[in-house]
Amino acid sequence: MQKMTRGGQGLSCAQLADFIGVELLGKLAATHGRFHGEVYLTGGTIRDLLLGREPADIDLTVREDARGWAADLARTTGGAYVPLGRDEDAARVVWQGRSIDFSSFREGAVVIEEDLWKRDITINSLAVPVQGLWSGDGSLRSPAVQVLDPTGGLHDLAGQCVRVTSDRSFLSDPLRLLRAFRFAATHGFAVQRQTFELVGRQRQLISRVAPERVAHELDLIMESPRAHAAFADMAAAGLLFEVLPELKAGVGIKQPASHHLDVFDHCLATLQAMEKLQADPARFFAGFSEVLRDYLESGRRRKQLKWAALFHDLGKPATVAIREDRGGRITFYNHDRAGADLFTAIARRLRWSNVDTTAVADLIAFHMRPFHLCNVRRRGQLSLKACLRLIRLAGPSLPGLFLLGMADTLAGQGPGRPEQIEREVADLFAHLEEVRGEYVEPVHSLPPLLTGRDLIDELHLVPGPKFREILDIVAEARMEKKISSRREALALAMDLLGSGGR
Repeated sequence: MQKMTRGGQGLSCAQLADFIGVELLGKLAATHGRFHGEVYLTGGTIRDLLLGREPADIDLTVREDARGWAADLARTTGGAYVPLGRDEDAARVVWQGRSIDFSSFREGAVVIEEDLWKRDITINSLAVPVQGLWSGDGSLRSPAVQVLDPTGGLHDLAGQCVRVTSDRSFLSDPLRLLRAFRFAATHGFAVQRQTFELVGRQRQLISRVAPERVAHELDLIMESPRAHAAFADMAAAGLLFEVLPELKAGVGIKQPASHHLDVFDHCLATLQAMEKLQADPARFFAGFSEVLRDYLESGRRRKQLKWAALFHDLGKPATVAIREDRGGRITFYNHDRAGADLFTAIARRLRWSNVDTTAVADLIAFHMRPFHLCNVRRRGQLSLKACLRLIRLAGPSLPGLFLLGMADTLAGQGPGRPEQIEREVADLFAHLEEVRGEYVEPVHSLPPLLTGRDLIDELHLVPGPKFREILDIVAEARMEKKISSRREALALAMDLLGSGGR
């Protein structure tokens, strides 16, 4: 056994008791009185306490009948009982906003040290017996608590190293292949060289894992501030292309002179740039810090934007062409739309929610629009209509679309790039925000000139996709100050019907 340290200080019995809480300790004592046996505080709970972090859950391990322990504690506390896993003897009690997870010794282990050896990585294979906190047996009275550490997890914590407990770790649960990189990303650690090489040799095991579990781990990585490093490491180990084989098609695909990287490395670099932008969005969008931070803090947008950064050029390998009639120029016409379709197929495979799928697919599908408008503006031909169209198309995701565009430009550092492209993107966003304030918001603050009911009653239309198109064009014409009355709106709608659309 080794002493736990926390920032150079020992973790005491009093600190453990304070973390668990006096009331919960009393409830655990009652459950322990009915089940007996040793109870261990384990895994991520000990790891996070050692790192000076507040653990998300209370992880408790008992020799057997973990679900019985959990059910009893749920009855004692009045908390909710939640079984964990289909084939595992594990369950959760949710009480007073806290999760208390019980698990039994795994894979036939008969002592705690054997159980710890069967866990995924060493920094998660730590334990402290805690029944002394309520039994008064004296085992936890020393100033510094003792931690059970048969696998060397304390040494790896100090060295910020992610290391598997054994060469059979991934065979026991192939999801651990991804978890190794997830813990590296979320904790700022490095995957140990031998573990990295083992991932490379056993990467194909990941095909045995349910898509939902894979998607969950990938999301946890993407939510971390070090997603780029983790995805780059997974690619180097070959694991990334096992879970997202579509990305491999971009390896070696050359790009025009505005780029210095192939398609895949450019996507990785865009993810890296997106992480930097999210940390300091005002660096390139001066004066819009509040707008961008409000956007980023809403819902799941940070993660969605990072996924869009990684996948934004997914459609390039399928659309690449060499234009000999234009001096051998490399083109990727409509790669944005093709990429959105490919991404949607990936999202369905991974059982993504419709909300996340649509948000990321739209960012990919529209990511070239800011550049198209930059080109038009550079020629002095940018119209109000074009600005309004992009504002309507992007909707509330306009700030995200420009963050993606900025990340894309920062990741393309070839000699043929426009010299002031970052400034052009930022200036265009500023201009669109002015247009939104002067033309869009005033119209949105007023009752509409025309509604779907008007289209039914006055024009005898049947509800369908045409409704939205007509109403959008009418609203746009009002923003351009071309119409200002219901009569003019109806006349425009009739003209649109007569012309078959726009």
